[in-house]
Amino acid sequence: QVQLVESGGGLVQPGGSLRLSCAASISLFTIRTMAWYRQAPGKQRELVAAITSTGSTNYADSVKGRFTISRDNAKNTVYLQMNSLKPEDTAVYYCNKQPPFGNWGQGTQVTVSS
Repeated sequence: QVQLVESGGGLVQPGGSLRLSCAASISLFTIRTMAWYRQAPGKQRELVAAITSTGSTNYADSVKGRFTISRDNAKNTVYLQMNSLKPEDTAVYYCNKQPPFGNWGQGTQVTVSS
């Protein structure tokens, strides 16, 4: 069973930045598309950003121009650089493949507040 460990979240003021990391227990060379998802309180989990093995990316409209997803297959790690954070970005952030594995990591909490 694959393990996904997210880290890098925290409390940040509006306009601030965070960089999330996701370490996978399997080789990312075997996974075509990796993604970041988030779930805010009382809402369903949503796709935030995805990246293919060739480096093609796509983003939710709400984060375009602010977030950047990247991957390092040699390190089995996926990253999410988040800039110009807004209070509505507050959520638990998860990584997984797209479509997702059946199991999820514990996620990392991102709170944007003054």
